[in-house]
Amino acid sequence: MAELPAVDFRRDDAEERFVTSLHETGFGVLSNHPLDEHAVTDLYARWGEFFRGDTKDDYTFDPERHDGFFPQTLAETAKGRSVRDIKEYYHYYPWGRCPPELAAATAAYRADTVAFAATLLGWVEKHTPGSVAAGFSEPLSAMIDGSEQSLLRILHYPPIPDGVETGAIRAAAHEDINLLTVLPAANEPGLQVLSRGGDWLDVPGDFGNLIINVGDMLQEASDGYFPSTTHRVVNPEGADASRARISVPLFLHPRPDVVLSPRHTAGSYLAERLAELRGEKVGAAPAAGAAS
Repeated sequence: MAELPAVDFRRDDAEERFVTSLHETGFGVLSNHPLDEHAVTDLYARWGEFFRGDTKDDYTFDPERHDGFFPQTLAETAKGRSVRDIKEYYHYYPWGRCPPELAAATAAYRADTVAFAATLLGWVEKHTPGSVAAGFSEPLSAMIDGSEQSLLRILHYPPIPDGVETGAIRAAAHEDINLLTVLPAANEPGLQVLSRGGDWLDVPGDFGNLIINVGDMLQEASDGYFPSTTHRVVNPEGADASRARISVPLFLHPRPDVVLSPRHTAGSYLAERLAELRGEKVGAAPAAGAAS
């Protein structure tokens, strides 16, 4: 199966090549990126212990704030599907709850990644055609100023159980809600992206590759110039099915008041998408952002 090509972060033309990839595929893969490998692998190990432990239910998510631990029984069901994903996860915000032994490392990683994501958003802003950028209600980089919505989600995909429900996979095909998602390669492979030709492409899983994808809000703000591309995490086979998978996507969100298009602010768009995921009528947006 074909793979998405990686763009070397250190190349002189990295910005242009990266933004072109986002426009053409909705995804960009960066090699030789500046995020610290040891910090990420340490985070994987620390959170892996949390998910294997017996204290996680002490942090069960707050339905008003959407921070905390989401057990597999509350895992998302992708839009258009009836089977829950095989995963559990934790929503971390600086203002939310966090196990004390994980707080410092998680806060530091989120802060570094938000700063780097802001740099990438600046690349997008710089290399967006003028005719498209003219439709932005404010510069992309300004949309995240003062935002408390950007979410660090720590995902744990447990070993695939015997007798798994028909059609259940680790993450069914979906799109993200936010502006950009920044994801270091997980500790196990499985991420795939749907090409415009309808083929599933493997996303390179080496740590040296940083995976960035367009979310629905950037697609909305750019009137489709940057596509929010469908992706999934497939189940491993054979001996690999007994191994857990950890990943730590950062979902970069604008302030709720940001106007994305004549139809939506960021707040109204988030409310609509979350209501769709829950099968409810559109209501007020919760304090937290999330991905589909």
